[in-house]
Amino acid sequence: MIGRLRGLVAEVGEEEALIDVAGVGYVVRCGSRTLSHLPAIGEETLLHVESQWSESMGMKLYGFLGRDERRAFVLLQAIQGVGPKAALSVLDVLPPAELAGAVAREDKAAVGRANGVGPKLALRIVTELKDKPLTDGHVAAFHASALAPAAPPPPSAVGEAVAALMGLGVAEVNARRVVEQAALRLGEDAEVSGLIKAGLQELGR
Repeated sequence: MIGRLRGLVAEVGEEEALIDVAGVGYVVRCGSRTLSHLPAIGEETLLHVESQWSESMGMKLYGFLGRDERRAFVLLQAIQGVGPKAALSVLDVLPPAELAGAVAREDKAAVGRANGVGPKLALRIVTELKDKPLTDGHVAAFHASALAPAAPPPPSAVGEAVAALMGLGVAEVNARRVVEQAALRLGEDAEVSGLIKAGLQELGR
């Protein structure tokens, strides 16, 4: 499967470009925004490519200016009712970063500006792309959150009060007993200082 092409721009049409790579011409379907940003005929370009094959149509290549566009194209097509043409149309009106923003705002009207995308499909797109990594920044954040250890819960007032009494030389079992008793009397909103004071009073009896 072809994932990237570096070569000379040989032709640019309404929906595709011909890229000459070492004398071999590759027909690459692109969105209008991508085609408009290609260099002049005869100049070198680099396209990130998504290869798709079917028995009826054979191999088709879809070209993009960046990896995030290719990734968004693949994610869009995973949604029921979104084919290659609709996915390219969405990326024509909303590059990946803007698409991610529209998804975060649940802005189906912005997605619905794409040709061939009606209100129902636009709603499905913003719903199903939630929490999907559409850009490289999203991917980094996604992997960081997946790999990072879970943050420990913040210490409770009871825990802090027990630790404070232990720091004063009180055995843990005694410190926990008097603090928990104080917490029952003072309620859930008791502050650390109040629990410590009540615990000391209980120990002094």
